Amino acid sequence: MLNRLLKKTNNLKLKHKLIVSYILIVLIPIMIVGSIITYYFRQQTLERAVEQASNNVEKLRIQTETMLKVPLKISDSLLLNEKMAQTVNTSYPDALELTKSYLSFTDFRTYKVQYKEISGVRIYFDNPTLVNNLEIIPATPDVKASSWYQEAMGTRSVKWMYVEGEPDAPVKRLSLVRQVLFSDYHTSGVLLVMMNQDELNRMLTQEPFETMITDQNGYVVAAKNADMVGQTMQQLGLGNSFGKLEKGTYKKVINGKESYVVVDSVQTESSLDELNVISLFNTKSIVSDANKVGLLGMGIILLVLLIALIFVYTVSFMTSKRLLLLSRKFNKLALGNLNVVSQIDGSDEIGQLSRQFNYMVESISMLMKQVVEATEQNNRMEIAQREIKLKMMASQINPHFLFNALESIRMNAYLKGEKELANIVRLLGKLMRKNLEIGREHVTIKNEMEMVSSYLEIQRFRYEDRLEFELQIDPGLGSLHIPPLIIQPLVENAVVHGLENKDGVVTIQVKLIVADGSLHVCVEDNGSGMSEEKLQEVLLFISGPEEDNNRIGLRNVHQRLVLTYGEASGLQIESVYGEGTTMRFYVPLELLTAI
Repeated sequence: MLNRLLKKTNNLKLKHKLIVSYILIVLIPIMIVGSIITYYFRQQTLERAVEQASNNVEKLRIQTETMLKVPLKISDSLLLNEKMAQTVNTSYPDALELTKSYLSFTDFRTYKVQYKEISGVRIYFDNPTLVNNLEIIPATPDVKASSWYQEAMGTRSVKWMYVEGEPDAPVKRLSLVRQVLFSDYHTSGVLLVMMNQDELNRMLTQEPFETMITDQNGYVVAAKNADMVGQTMQQLGLGNSFGKLEKGTYKKVINGKESYVVVDSVQTESSLDELNVISLFNTKSIVSDANKVGLLGMGIILLVLLIALIFVYTVSFMTSKRLLLLSRKFNKLALGNLNVVSQIDGSDEIGQLSRQFNYMVESISMLMKQVVEATEQNNRMEIAQREIKLKMMASQINPHFLFNALESIRMNAYLKGEKELANIVRLLGKLMRKNLEIGREHVTIKNEMEMVSSYLEIQRFRYEDRLEFELQIDPGLGSLHIPPLIIQPLVENAVVHGLENKDGVVTIQVKLIVADGSLHVCVEDNGSGMSEEKLQEVLLFISGPEEDNNRIGLRNVHQRLVLTYGEASGLQIESVYGEGTTMRFYVPLELLTAI
């Protein structure tokens, strides 16, 4: 993938590379950063608006709770009002008595004058002798059938709700509704304390966002827009968007527009009902200024980027033109014109390249002359090399002469009955011949072990009864290939150092076995061994840097094993002073068969 991308990049013209680089390195990052900043500014504006709305709703909740304490206090005082109880429970014989009673009961009017938070107090009572004076109202069948009357008569707690009222006694505002028990008369009625709508709306008029107060039935009891009072959330088209909202902040789609809604609840003592304070605002209206600033900033950025793009294109065009002129000079040079001269001026890289081109043309002219002279010298050297090869071929006669002489000595010894001597001479010749063939990269284990066997036979002839050896090779290993002279140096080391300062017979065991999917090669002797210090010195030596590339020894064997098969196949040496030395290495079979 990366190679294909690099190949396509290399195929682009320089001016196109500069423009693409400008877009990727400058244009796109700046656009991304600008978008992020605009988004961050927009979010900050929204967060500030939500925070302001939350604070305003909290303030309204406190103000509403304070205002609701007034009708609650009035209702508590009227529960024990004997005058009210007597007035509503008396059966009046005529209108004169009723009028006198109404005129003497002034508590409702007094509360209305004392408290601006309420617009009036009413009591609904089932007494057919009563008449409606907008304060004391008979409980007609229509009144008894109303939901607010039935809810009040069904509980002892205080109810807060929007009450429509009757056509002849309209209410149309938030009211405290509660049941009044007259224990002395064994009767009950419904007390209604009506809130002052202007006072409720006045709390909301200064709010920056659309704000309203609703009862538990979804009626708007107060609003910044007074026309919304008395309508339900469904009628305003907000019911499906709001649903049942708990206290908190919500992100909603209202009338097809993304909006934020902040909700808080108002609950008073002696009441299970809650009023909801709701503030909502359109997201678009809040972030419009932020969007304008963002668009202005993006416009300025785009203008700057456009000017920069024109500048980059101009520079790339001028650079490409100068490179094209230099390319044409190179084409003339490639056609063999050594008189071409580049006249591109400037001190930048292209100008330097132009001057270097002229220097190169001069150098080529000089080299052409030198080549002619060198060709004549090479012809003379070839003649001399041919003479050297003839001498080298003649020198190859010497090894053959040596092998023929050894064979003559062996035959002469054999004819004279010196069979052991003849065998040793044969082994020596075989060993020398194989040493001359070690230039091959790999040999079979069979050939390597023949060399080892020849070497041990010669050494046993030399040391007579002091040296014994054993060769153990698993069947089927002879055809595998290994590097030449990889086992014989180990055997030679065992013979040379094992017999040092060791009396008696020294036995050398050479084992080639297969175990755990690897070839195990082990050369073990019971010779003089090495001390721990000497062993550490040898281990450090074989792993050290190469000092003599022509040396064939333990270090040579170890380093060739590591280079050929890996670190795990390196030479391992164990030795106990006075008891002997063991050298081994392991090679995975798949590495041997793959060669």
